[in-house]
Amino acid sequence: MGVVVISIISLVTNAFLGKYRKKYKKMTFMWLLMIHASIPLIVFLRIWLGTPNIFILVFIGCAVLGQAIGSKVLAEKRNN
Repeated sequence: MGVVVISIISLVTNAFLGKYRKKYKKMTFMWLLMIHASIPLIVFLRIWLGTPNIFILVFIGCAVLGQAIGSKVLAEKRNN
């Protein structure tokens, strides 16, 4: 159950961060901050819920997918 919760939180959090990442120039401090801002939350939840290390790749995949969704879908909705 913890894996599903963390995966959903990772996806949703990174979708919003990806939306705001789109505003900043690539490789600037704020751009990098928007990419990495969710890591402390995900690590805390993973340790707190006691999920095995094998699921770290799932959480990374959800984070990358969330960033892509946020930068493409959510940012385009705002522009229209």
